Amino acid sequence: MDDRSPAFRSTASRAVVPLLAALLLAAALRPAAAQAPTLVTVTVDNAKVIRLPENTQTVIVGNPIIADVSLQKNGVLILTGKSFGSTNLIALDRGGNMLAESTISVQAPQAAVVTVQRGLERESYSCTPNCQPSAQLGDSTRYFGEVSGQAEARRAMAVGGK
Repeated sequence: MDDRSPAFRSTASRAVVPLLAALLLAAALRPAAAQAPTLVTVTVDNAKVIRLPENTQTVIVGNPIIADVSLQKNGVLILTGKSFGSTNLIALDRGGNMLAESTISVQAPQAAVVTVQRGLERESYSCTPNCQPSAQLGDSTRYFGEVSGQAEARRAMAVGGK
């Protein structure tokens, strides 16, 4: 049979229509968890409150070096950005079924941070409104160590140590 003949086109269309209907039905019946994950953006060293779907029993963070979570009562989750990058967050019900998936994007603070580049050495300052040293991921090892050490010494003095 010639592929340009009316009989061939009729046979081909009869085979394609049920296939298209089945694909559309499968897409319509796909569970919400199979849809594209939502994007949640958080800044390093900041927290965000997220409400979990009902019946969530288990929460999984793909890479806890990038983000951490703390489960609260009534389906509330505290998400904290720990390091630059992206990871995922999955909510499961008691039976292990996926209820939701989100992509977590942890980004650098944009406002009020000034970066000073001295050759290969980088230093960050928080300018809110006066500029003070603020250790950020990516700063030079020497600068980061000095600023972090001072901050830790100050914290220890505040709680009565050292």
